[in-house]
Amino acid sequence: MPHDADRDVRRLVTDRYRRLMGTAQILQGVRVVDMTQYLSGPTVTRLMAEQGADIVKIEQAPHGDPTRTLAMQRDGRSGYFVQQNRGKRSLCLDFDTVEGRRILDELIARADVLVQNYGPGVLEKRGLDWATLSPLHPRLIMASISGFGKQGPYSHKTAFDLIAQAYSGLLHLTGPADGPPMPVGTSYADVSAGVHALAGIGLALFHRERTGEGQHIDIAMVDALFHSHELAVQGPSMSNGRWTAKRSGHRSALTCPAGVYKGPEGWIVLQVMQAQWAGFCRAMARPDLANDERFAGLAGRHRNRDELNAMIDEWLATLPSDADALARLEAERVPCAPVLAPHEAAGHPYFRARGMVRTVSDPIIGTLEIPGNPLRMSAQPEEPDLVAPLLGEHNEAVLRELGYDENRIAALTADGTLRSAPV
Repeated sequence: MPHDADRDVRRLVTDRYRRLMGTAQILQGVRVVDMTQYLSGPTVTRLMAEQGADIVKIEQAPHGDPTRTLAMQRDGRSGYFVQQNRGKRSLCLDFDTVEGRRILDELIARADVLVQNYGPGVLEKRGLDWATLSPLHPRLIMASISGFGKQGPYSHKTAFDLIAQAYSGLLHLTGPADGPPMPVGTSYADVSAGVHALAGIGLALFHRERTGEGQHIDIAMVDALFHSHELAVQGPSMSNGRWTAKRSGHRSALTCPAGVYKGPEGWIVLQVMQAQWAGFCRAMARPDLANDERFAGLAGRHRNRDELNAMIDEWLATLPSDADALARLEAERVPCAPVLAPHEAAGHPYFRARGMVRTVSDPIIGTLEIPGNPLRMSAQPEEPDLVAPLLGEHNEAVLRELGYDENRIAALTADGTLRSAPV
């Protein structure tokens, strides 16, 4: 079939699907058993819920996800939990009991995807690991997130975000050149691992459509951070060990101008590569520097960076405001930015226009602002209105889908297999 005709057929099939499904979300009909807590795992299922997946969050009785008790709280409700768990259904279940395990097994048998981020050995000793589940459920896709992965010499180690930052080298590269290494200001390892797991699940669902086979996705937080090194790994290899990455503080150790500079009022970031150098000189009202031999090429500017940085500091100090400095730079298409505090970013028109600050409603907290969804999908332009569950809020609904009647659900509640709470 000619390429154009093939494309037309695909378009007709897609249009017909949309007419049949209306405004169906991308992951509508995908059933997920969510055995996650804290941040890395809930990041995965949070993003899947935004795309329409049916997420049943298994919260171990009696207290559920530990983040239900984290700050900030209002009326006993954690904003942290709300942000990470909107759009999920909560089943608070003691899966260490015979009845609880039976319920969990029934849910896994119906699921497309199982996501978990329990510590090493927690699910293995319960027979809920991939080696046990895969022969029983050959179409199941299982995503496991841990500090060091399920295979390797450190698979037994427990880890949180800071441990991953330390092992990956990220912490070593952050902070002043003559000071201690410093962690980044967010749980970057958790979120990065969660997004990597989401990508793996998407690929696994595609693979299953073609082959009918499920698979295991093994995501290590350390790996997700180590993967982000653009120079620190290949640099020593390329230089036969003569160069290693080191902390350079607020200015880049590799290029100049690049880094944080003191503006007339606050802090400004610049990153000037070769294509922007002449424009940067014009922005400084120093077009002569574009042909100055001291600053010829990236190597020259790096070699004479102290002298060049001093010129930039002096120039910025003469300007009336940060806005004026940024306007001059942007007029010459020089990459630059103000250094915004998170609360300042939340009020910035860019984030508002992009929908990256969302005002959501919660039955207990009321309204609160959370970060928006960074995944923009043209087939799903509207964001769903989601609510985070109360603990065990969907016990009855989930069990009725499995065929449990009212009396049996009441008995499971009475014996503590099922739990619930008003937050």
